[in-house]
Order: sequence, then C-alpha cells, then structure tokens
Amino acid sequence: QVQLVESGGGLVQPGGSLRLSCAASGSIFRDYVMSWYRQGLGKQRELVARISISGLTNYADSVKGRFTISRDNVKNTVYLQMNSLKPEDTAVYYCCAAQLYMYWGQGTQVTVSS
Repeated sequence: QVQLVESGGGLVQPGGSLRLSCAASGSIFRDYVMSWYRQGLGKQRELVARISISGLTNYADSVKGRFTISRDNVKNTVYLQMNSLKPEDTAVYYCCAAQLYMYWGQGTQVTVSS
C-alpha cells in the first residue's frame, strides 16, 4: 500500500505557473505508474498526465504543451509543472499511484482567476 500527499496548489492568475508535488510513502515508489487527475466543480474526474515506471509520459489534449509530469524515484515524488494556466484548469488535482490497485491522495485545489 502507498500513501500520497499532494502540495503546491493555490490561486494563480491566467498565464501563470504552478508546480504540484506528490510525496509517496509506504511502498516501493518506482514500481508504480504515477498520474495526476483533476476534478472541476460539477465535472467528472479526468486524467491530466501519466508517467510510467520507465518514464514514458502521456497527457490530456487540453494540457499538451503546457503541463509536464516528472518523477524522482530517489525522493519518491511525482511533480506536475503547469504553465500558461487558464481559468478552465481550475480544479482539485489528485495524485494517483497505480499497480494492482489505485491509490489516491487527498487532492490540492488549483484556482486560475484574475
């Protein structure tokens, strides 16, 4: 089992940047596929970005070219660098670790507004 704690959310103006972090503990981090999901108010949770065990990445079309997911297997942390933020990026962002099961963090709020 793995425990996940997200940080780095907040209020940012359109066009700004944020970096989310997700610290993992309790299991072998490098053996998990790590992802970021988000859920806007009244919307379904959606996949934002995923990074495989070997470091391959994929992104939702809506964030390609603006967001970058990365992982540090020494620090047991996955990151989401978000640039050129738009109001439609406003959501609660969740970290997810997947192996046989999926494990979720508690979420961190990102609000993009002027």
